[in-house]
Amino acid sequence: MENTVIKERLSRLREVMEDQGIDFYMMPTADFHNSEYVSDYFKVREYFCNFTGSNGTLLVWKEGAGLWTDGRYFIQAEHELAGTGVELFRMQDEGVPTIEEFLQKNMKEGQTLGFDGRVLTTAQGRRYEDSLKEKKISFAFEHDLAEEIWTDRPAFPAGRVTVLDEKLAGRSFEEKLQSVMEKVHKEGADSLLLTKLDDLMWLFNIRGCDVECNPVAVSYGYFSEEGSVLFIQEKVLDEKVKEYLEAKHIQVEEYGTIVSYLEQLPAGRRVLIDRRHCSYVLYKVLAAKQAPVEKNNPTEALKAVKNPVELANMEEIYLKDSVALTKFIYWLKTNIGKMEITELSAADYLEKLRREIPECTGLSFPSISAYGANAAMMHYEPTEESHAVLKPEGLYLIDSGGQYLGGTTDVTRTIALGPVSDEMKLHYTMVAAGMLQLSNARFLYGCSGRNLDILARQQLWNLGIDYKCGTGHGVGYMLNVHEGPQNMRWRFMEGMAEVPIEAGMDISNEPGVYLEGQYGIRIENIMVAENDRKNEYGQFMHFKTLTWVPIDMDAMELKHLTEVQKIQLFQYQRTVCEKIAPYLTAEEAEWLKKETEVPGCAALQGEN
Repeated sequence: MENTVIKERLSRLREVMEDQGIDFYMMPTADFHNSEYVSDYFKVREYFCNFTGSNGTLLVWKEGAGLWTDGRYFIQAEHELAGTGVELFRMQDEGVPTIEEFLQKNMKEGQTLGFDGRVLTTAQGRRYEDSLKEKKISFAFEHDLAEEIWTDRPAFPAGRVTVLDEKLAGRSFEEKLQSVMEKVHKEGADSLLLTKLDDLMWLFNIRGCDVECNPVAVSYGYFSEEGSVLFIQEKVLDEKVKEYLEAKHIQVEEYGTIVSYLEQLPAGRRVLIDRRHCSYVLYKVLAAKQAPVEKNNPTEALKAVKNPVELANMEEIYLKDSVALTKFIYWLKTNIGKMEITELSAADYLEKLRREIPECTGLSFPSISAYGANAAMMHYEPTEESHAVLKPEGLYLIDSGGQYLGGTTDVTRTIALGPVSDEMKLHYTMVAAGMLQLSNARFLYGCSGRNLDILARQQLWNLGIDYKCGTGHGVGYMLNVHEGPQNMRWRFMEGMAEVPIEAGMDISNEPGVYLEGQYGIRIENIMVAENDRKNEYGQFMHFKTLTWVPIDMDAMELKHLTEVQKIQLFQYQRTVCEKIAPYLTAEEAEWLKKETEVPGCAALQGEN
């Protein structure tokens, strides 16, 4: 069916492009800080093409339009782009050009590429400069063309800001700043322009609510020998926050004055910027008079290694969160087929259980509650207009998490609601085996996620299948559910850091299988890296599991497991029962005891 709304918007955009002499116009998924998730105000790409995923770039030209997105969203993008006239470009698939390659081939000499320079990063802008230099392409980056078309655009985000108690943070602003500036100076810079929102929240020990589920406030930070400056909308600061900032000797400037402030800096300042997050506009301002030092934010690596206070709080919060999810699975297994349960009502019930935890402040991301074929879309989200009713058969996937005073959680379980096919059992068993194999890894310090990813993926590669995403990502502490620089994937994309796994880094472990039109399977735990033995070979490391939610034995087929894998499964299930049962009702505890039994491990059961 033709999507006339999107086609009319694109037609209007092309008229504005022609008026301003722009031949190609690019819209990434980003705000002024290159955030993964953005407030409604910044969903320009979604407005012009109907694709709602968190990653993708829309390119519009006179004769057409294209959306580039990654493998997590191929199925979703196909559905949402239907009838819009926008072509889907499947990133990293064989024969699919990158945006740069497409522009190199299709732009004519002397044409103009347009984009809002505030939502394109320095790295992206510089890359397009280099790749299009030979064609003498001009760049129009001073304006957001959506302003002339999107008349009912949501308001610019301006949510309330709060101060994070140092008893929860574990380190003061002054302690963090000292560590940050030591690294800034080691990089040969004398000051730091910080633009990444979760890094700013971590450093200042404040939290906001400008992005759904992400406790961040739109802001910038500038740090030098003269002091620390926070650029933020003053109207979002109450007296308590103002008193805190004043006590910490943090100068407050209005958010919109960042450009004029940088323009007035003494010439020649060596300002450290992170080209992955600093906007192209701010880079251009600094490059005019200053000497930008392009390095990764030192805050990112420091934030990734959780301090002892954070780790202790996370362990406690993950236990409470695991209890909530275990109760949810019991409720679902007990009631499926006896009452109507939909993808929406199931997610609502789990949210209710989480909100009963005193420390809970909300969700860490919109729940991915997906039944049957919907679960093949990795980031599927049910709506009032479109959702499925759960039946006592097949597989149901729930990927969800909470924001708590003491941590941010992220966990996925796939649950058999009734009979499942042999193929489903094979795939489920191999996903579980991969997750457990990675959980039990022992590795030398210096390994990155690229070295370890195969441990989760190997079982599926043996079957000739794969999942088009990474295996793991860092998780924020009372912050964004996705954070870096740590991650786990066999193939790194541009802009991604590859760093050693450090003790104190938390990371998700989430292999899966996604068969379009059939079903999806994902099992996800969160782990923390710890030091193990140290000897003549170096420092060995291992992972400590934080998530203790049962693996569904109704979907397992033990004949596909090796003896070692059976032992790993038994040990995990036994620990789940030991940790979670004390917080359940008698009926729930009895169910959990049966749910975590591993047939054929009688000798091991006797050890308990």
